[in-house]
Amino acid sequence: MDCYNQSGRTSDGFPKIDINLAKQFSFSSTRTKFTAIGCDTKAYMSSSLSSGYSFTSGCVSFCTSNETLINGSCSGIGCCQTSIPNGLHTFNFSLDSFYNHTYSLDFNPCSYAFLADQDWFNFSSPDLKDLPKRLPVRYDGAIAVTPVVLDWVIPDDNCTYAIKNQTSYACGDNTGCSGSSNPTGGYNCHCKQGYRGNPYLPQGCQDIDECEEDNNCTHMCLNTLGSYNCLCPEGTYGDGFKGGSGTGCIKIQSQTFAIVTGIGSSLALLVSFFASLWLYQLHKRIRSKKIKEHFFKQNGGLLLEQQISLEEGNFGNTKIFQAEELEKATDHYNVNRILGQGGQGTVYKGMLTDGRIVAIKKSKKVEMVDEDQIKQFINELVILSKINHRNVVKLLGCCLETEVPLLVYEFISSGTLFNHIHDRSDDDMPFTWDNRLRIATEVAGALSYLHSAASIPIYHRDVKSSNILLDDKYKAKVSDFGTSRPIAVDKTHLTTEVQGTLGYLDPQYFQSSQFTEKSDVYSFGVVLVELLTGEKPISSFRPGENKSLATYFLYSMEESRLFEILDAQVVKKGEKAEIEVVANLAKRCLDLNGKNRPTMKEVTVELEGLRISKAHTLVQENHQEMDYCLINRPTCLQDSGSTSIGYKNLEKKAKPLDDQPLLRNTY
Repeated sequence: MDCYNQSGRTSDGFPKIDINLAKQFSFSSTRTKFTAIGCDTKAYMSSSLSSGYSFTSGCVSFCTSNETLINGSCSGIGCCQTSIPNGLHTFNFSLDSFYNHTYSLDFNPCSYAFLADQDWFNFSSPDLKDLPKRLPVRYDGAIAVTPVVLDWVIPDDNCTYAIKNQTSYACGDNTGCSGSSNPTGGYNCHCKQGYRGNPYLPQGCQDIDECEEDNNCTHMCLNTLGSYNCLCPEGTYGDGFKGGSGTGCIKIQSQTFAIVTGIGSSLALLVSFFASLWLYQLHKRIRSKKIKEHFFKQNGGLLLEQQISLEEGNFGNTKIFQAEELEKATDHYNVNRILGQGGQGTVYKGMLTDGRIVAIKKSKKVEMVDEDQIKQFINELVILSKINHRNVVKLLGCCLETEVPLLVYEFISSGTLFNHIHDRSDDDMPFTWDNRLRIATEVAGALSYLHSAASIPIYHRDVKSSNILLDDKYKAKVSDFGTSRPIAVDKTHLTTEVQGTLGYLDPQYFQSSQFTEKSDVYSFGVVLVELLTGEKPISSFRPGENKSLATYFLYSMEESRLFEILDAQVVKKGEKAEIEVVANLAKRCLDLNGKNRPTMKEVTVELEGLRISKAHTLVQENHQEMDYCLINRPTCLQDSGSTSIGYKNLEKKAKPLDDQPLLRNTY
């Protein structure tokens, strides 16, 4: 429990709790849920599992009015829930707040979190006011004790070692041993097939007399230990079983008649089998064709064909793929081909028939899609197909013959910017200050293009380092337009259900549900801070409000501690003046008031100007060095023989800034 009043956090709260179980017990991952209640609530739970892995999980609930609450729903408005991993027996959980319940004090002054049986708690709006009085629980001091479901095992040994030590082996006669799925190890006992009872008692598993119960015998039944046999009466033959593969009991006939009958029956069965197989394959092909046609129409295929014809060749090289082609490209969507999974779907690596390597995105299934949403999807598809920028991942085509549409993108080989920033153990690219500044400039240019240079402005809505890919030359490519939306030129914002990634989400958008181009600017500001500090956007290792990288960065800037939080590579390789320019730009991007943030075009101009200025300074320094060499040629040649080589390298390095246009068709 974490409570607040007008002065801040009250003293009677319990924002952090540790729980430990004996190792033979663990919380049931199928029956137990972690639940948080409140309208300004961040709840975290973490633990080190017995398997050697650690985890941190949790959920967020935010609302400014109790009128938006839905009784019986725990989906993030007033109440949120999350699952727990298998084998959890020790963990701690803590509570925190975004705004100290400032916007909900009158109806929700406290946040609550608990672990309980998923069927025990049913949320209703009065719970926000005083949950402890409404819970049917007993109390241990000031802490409520909630019911949970536990799994248990016989600890220490696995089945192999336990069976060898019969003095401590817990399973009785006629039993089997099952290894536990609990990471702590241990085992459980069960009665063998044909026996039932308590497997932990010496004679607990007793033989089932199947002949006294329902069985599959056609005539006579003979019980055996752990099983039974069926017998046929005299004058008949067979296995005596009915149904399934059983032959029952067949009356014995003359040998000749039996042979002729058998051959005739076999031929008839053979002809019938091949005829049935042919009819089945024909029916399967017809049904498959009808299903594809149905999905094609359902996903807006006819509308897309109409749009393509209206575009008169302006649809670019974007192709409508057949389902079989993409299924073959991904080896039937083999799990080994998965490149990544997220909230919008799963991305597979595939090879087309022409040898091109592509990324194929399979979206998550949506239960209800109306006609307006289909039209919107097709319009967005046409618009995305026209995006042609060197730093935006190219849409190559789509497939509408499947239950959910498939999108085909160019394959980007060198992973995400997130991995290069936060996991550089096997990174071939030196992540220097110059590389960071170049990547930031490329991403800013791509977003500026989407906002202002594309035929219709497009808001990305999920800008983050894991959605920025690096190609084989480590050039940045903005990807994942799963939540992006085109905006009419006469509109300045888009009102939607709040979507995005925690740590990158614009606070103003979070409160108003109105997404503007400045919301993308805020998210880009977080990416800039990642490049500067090497820190993750959300980290439980930073205390209190500093869990958010944006907040941590802004506090450090206010306290003049910028150079204390920078990445070591940035401090080592970067010029102080350049770093301060980029840091101040990031600070402006993270302004809580969107109107005070720069546009992406202004951000791009400032970053490109910084790079051009840097290149110009280096050229001047090389000219001065060359002038010195012309005057003092012998001395200069003795000191360094690399001036001309360095100058040529510098020319190559500066050329993209001077000669290359912002928009260029690289495909």
